[in-house]
Amino acid sequence: MSLPPITSPSPTPGADLPDTLPVATEAKERALTAWLLARGSALLGFSGGVDSAYLACVAVDALGPDRFLGVIGRSASYPEEQWREARAVADRFGIPVIELDTDELADPSYAANPANRCYFCKSELWGRLVPVARERGFAAVLDGTNADDRGDYRPGAAAATELDVESPLAIVGLTKDEIRALSRRRGLSGWDRPASPCLSSRIPYGTAVTSERLRRIEAAERAVRELGVTGDLRVRYHGELARVELSRAELERWLAPAESRRLHAAVRSAGFSRVAIDLAGFRSGSLNVLGGVTGG
Repeated sequence: MSLPPITSPSPTPGADLPDTLPVATEAKERALTAWLLARGSALLGFSGGVDSAYLACVAVDALGPDRFLGVIGRSASYPEEQWREARAVADRFGIPVIELDTDELADPSYAANPANRCYFCKSELWGRLVPVARERGFAAVLDGTNADDRGDYRPGAAAATELDVESPLAIVGLTKDEIRALSRRRGLSGWDRPASPCLSSRIPYGTAVTSERLRRIEAAERAVRELGVTGDLRVRYHGELARVELSRAELERWLAPAESRRLHAAVRSAGFSRVAIDLAGFRSGSLNVLGGVTGG
């Protein structure tokens, strides 16, 4: 692949807004741009979440559309709503994107759903994306890991390390809150969107991941969103029981009898016979706690 010369970064959406961000945050974004320019060209695993959307916008500004490519890995565990958001961001900000099918469910090690399930998922993803980068002449392969993520239990990071996938947001020290603030200034509509990990994260470790179970979880979460539920939401799979985690801001409303009946009916419409609203509310990584992977 013959790459054209790098041009100066183009103006970013929202750049004319008042500068109210901390000096340190501004410095990190400049460091990110410098890091990307030093690489010269890059391919990004582009999920459409807050982190990868922000990184894609900075990268296409810094490198230009001929030296940057976002790749969406589509599989049964990737939420349809997140795919729609990824495509919308790409269209609005001129991000070049291709889609590749991944098939982690075909790997028995993944489908068995061990505590390090994410390792096998990311091995499948990067095992497909890294060859694409090499074939097309991109100098670096990137993911959207941020500085906060490095304190979490993330077995998928090992697969990225094995294939030399780099995490520039983490490298320059950008935290989730900083990325949200910078995304807001850029005009990214999803800057305040809750995190949306893969659908398999709703299934307890040791319970097999199947396409039918993933479809049921996705349908249940979609039905709940259609009721008007906002903020963090997880429908956790426990066989015929769905355990619904809502944000604290939403919990009180949906515990009221009439609203609770509506929510229960919505989840049952996806194929669950029993529904429980978790009184503790949403907790990121709650299945890690239940599975003994992290402390509660």
